[in-house]
Amino acid sequence: MSTLVADTLEEYGSTTREAMAGYFPSGYPARHLYEPLADYPQRAGKMMRPSICIATARAFGASKADAVRSAAAIELLHNAMLVHDDIQDGSEMRRGQPTLHMLHGVPLAINAGDALFLLSLRPLLDNVGIFGSLLGLRILREMEQVAWHSLEGQAIELGWIRENTLDLEDTDYLNMVLRKTCWLSTIHPSRVGALIGSRGAVDLDPFIRFGFYLGAAFQIQDDLQNLAPTPRYGKEMNGDVLEGKRSLLLIHAYRHASSAERARLSRLFRRPREKRSREDVAFVLSLIAEHGSIDYARQFAHALAGAALHQFASIYGDLSPSRDKEFIHGLANWIFNR
Repeated sequence: MSTLVADTLEEYGSTTREAMAGYFPSGYPARHLYEPLADYPQRAGKMMRPSICIATARAFGASKADAVRSAAAIELLHNAMLVHDDIQDGSEMRRGQPTLHMLHGVPLAINAGDALFLLSLRPLLDNVGIFGSLLGLRILREMEQVAWHSLEGQAIELGWIRENTLDLEDTDYLNMVLRKTCWLSTIHPSRVGALIGSRGAVDLDPFIRFGFYLGAAFQIQDDLQNLAPTPRYGKEMNGDVLEGKRSLLLIHAYRHASSAERARLSRLFRRPREKRSREDVAFVLSLIAEHGSIDYARQFAHALAGAALHQFASIYGDLSPSRDKEFIHGLANWIFNR
């Protein structure tokens, strides 16, 4: 199953990159706009989002060609948000290379990110000409909806960091992750794929539950990987701690910390990222280890993945067997072994 998932990600990722390349502008000003714009989309990402879109569309009866424009739009939007997220978080690495603002400076990176947002609309406008205005505009509205959800999630997390909010519940984290991660990563690609495959006939509400469970498990596993990254991870180790991300790990550790430990955490995260030391990171990691937060988060993620598989059965169970159906089912295990 893991080989099937990896092979499908490679195939559909390659198809999506080829489609995106057809939308990249050229000419003047290449050096300060069009080359930076194309940087992140050309790096070796996981390509999970566009692959879910294509696989879902095919599982519901569409062709790869029917779904590839929507897949390209999803990946372009994702990369636009990554450019801005990296600036907001002060991140230094993305997909194993320096972030765009580290390479070109913040002003040019912001402009390239804005251009990627705009460029993500072009494949969707092409959909209108191919599918007709009813379905084409419905897919476009789905994209607008997911962009708002993502921005809301980012605002929630940035607000916690700005106000140094640490006393959070698991439900607070899941509400943020639903908006910031799940809608763009799993819910939206599934819904758009189903729209294309069924030509708008399928009920989209169950995909919210399926995508939430799968996407939240994906995000928690990503938080865990940040503590002990594999060579394929591509981001800086312990970057979440340096950035002050309110991960499930940190929320759980804070909840079980002593009053003195909570006070120290509050002082630590009140300082800007550049003034957080290795000793600060070591202290946070020691609390996470001491209070069993890694095991707690890991069990939480596996429970979410199990819930996703239950929802998968209710959505995809009656569909004919296919490689694409197996791929979507296999994602619930792949997220822990990527």
